[in-house]
Amino acid sequence: MLVLFETAAGYAIFKVLDESKLQQVDSLYKEFETPEKANKIVKLKHFEKFQDTTEALAAATALVEGKIGKSLKKVLKKVVAKEAHEQLAISDAKLGGVIKDKLDLSCVHSPAVAELMRCIRSQMESLITGLPPREISAMSLGLAHSLSRYKLKFSPDKVDTMIVQAISLLDDLDKELNNYIMRCREWYGWHFPELGKVVTDNLAYCKTCPCLQPGDRTNVASSDLSDVLPEEIEAEVKLAAEISMGTEVSEQDIGNIRHLCDQVIEISEYRTQLYDYLKNRMMAIAPNLTVMVGELVGARLISHAGSLLNLAKHPASTVQILGAEKALFRALKTRKDTPKYGLIYHASLVGQTTAKNKGKISRMLAAKAALAIRYDALGEDTNAEMGAENRAKLEARLRQLEEKGIRRISGTGKAMAKADKYQHKSEIKIYDPSGDSTIPSTSKKRKFEEEEEEAEEPVTPVVKPKKPKKELVTEEEEAEAEETPKKKKKKKKDKKEEAEAEEPKGEEEEVAVTEVNTRLKMVQRRFDKFSVFIVQCFFLTVRFFLSPVNRKEEKEEEKESKGGRR
Repeated sequence: MLVLFETAAGYAIFKVLDESKLQQVDSLYKEFETPEKANKIVKLKHFEKFQDTTEALAAATALVEGKIGKSLKKVLKKVVAKEAHEQLAISDAKLGGVIKDKLDLSCVHSPAVAELMRCIRSQMESLITGLPPREISAMSLGLAHSLSRYKLKFSPDKVDTMIVQAISLLDDLDKELNNYIMRCREWYGWHFPELGKVVTDNLAYCKTCPCLQPGDRTNVASSDLSDVLPEEIEAEVKLAAEISMGTEVSEQDIGNIRHLCDQVIEISEYRTQLYDYLKNRMMAIAPNLTVMVGELVGARLISHAGSLLNLAKHPASTVQILGAEKALFRALKTRKDTPKYGLIYHASLVGQTTAKNKGKISRMLAAKAALAIRYDALGEDTNAEMGAENRAKLEARLRQLEEKGIRRISGTGKAMAKADKYQHKSEIKIYDPSGDSTIPSTSKKRKFEEEEEEAEEPVTPVVKPKKPKKELVTEEEEAEAEETPKKKKKKKKDKKEEAEAEEPKGEEEEVAVTEVNTRLKMVQRRFDKFSVFIVQCFFLTVRFFLSPVNRKEEKEEEKESKGGRR
């Protein structure tokens, strides 16, 4: 029996010297405890060393995919084919089937072979001569790094650079098409302005302009537009051409307009072709992300992040607001609400929700999309089962949210609507008269006088009417007891408790009323003093103005009296 053993340095083929030892699988490791014992069981027959790292990477990739590489095929034809009667022990059953189909060699894969491979790996340094341990470890480390880098980044199925370029070109084509179509409508509108209102589709408009006979609207009746427009719109175009208000243009102008229309049609066809290419590439590179958010949104997310691997490193919260960086930093700067979605807003799941649930759905969609991106970037499978399953869960959650809102509006969900019990809470508020007065604050002397007056006035003490109420209650209870002597003791106890509960409420209300009355009296007293002060001021001003007149009269009287005496 021959054994095919793969290493980072090359392929090794061993010859099994004692096949009877392979039947004892549980105790086979004892035969490989020392290099001397191992050399009695197996012997190295041929070793094919790799030339460089590229050859090693190609061989390792072929083994991982279950294919036969060039170097392995060369070794098998050179060594094993000479001894076709010998069985070949291999570690991969899939690779054995391929070798048997292509090279017609009998291959063996069993638990005994797997144990033998493990034992050979433990004594590989002594069995394979000419390779120092340090060199073998360096080769294995370099091959592991190259293989992982190849699988994750340099795989031809994972080339996302084409997606970044395709989505950027698609956006540029949309902008250019809009500019060209706007220019075409404006240019041809000078000759036939009514055509823009009848034919609303941009591509149909550009296809209609070259179909007109020499470009003159007077010959539209004789032209056939059935290939471009439906019958109803064609009839409207012909009717509008007869009564058009446009200006006359030359044949050279019409030629340039036709050339522009042809360019628009060609760019539109190339855009559809590019969109199909982008769709196929997205399904090949990121199938789960495509199922979750669509081709265009997924491609824009990859383009914004730079690559699929960079996008896989982002958390779900970053994927949710990717594309809304300006709004995010503006909100953080002004201390306002941060945005709830970025590029993910254009996904179909977010678009079909109500405005109230868009934030919730975008958050859930970003979480599931982040998982799908990592599965597409780092996983080996290329199916979209996980994406379809997560999308179904999101759609079910969306229906649940929409139905929840409908139930609340219609009132059918009685189980969800739980009304709280009504509890009356009496709050006694005291009137604050400080807001009523517009008089400036009085001086300390005046305040002291007011306090003295208040102290002189007898303050009516607030009597707590506890005892009379209790007496009234007892009298009512006695009257009720005389009228209905057959009532139970429980009812009497309940009435006593109610009366005791009502007593503090009545006391609080009376205290509040007395406080309000005292405050009102103080305000009235201040107002009376202020009014007296105003009257005094009035009399003083009148007296001040009348005093000069009185003095003149007195002087005249004195003069007259002096003259009479003389």
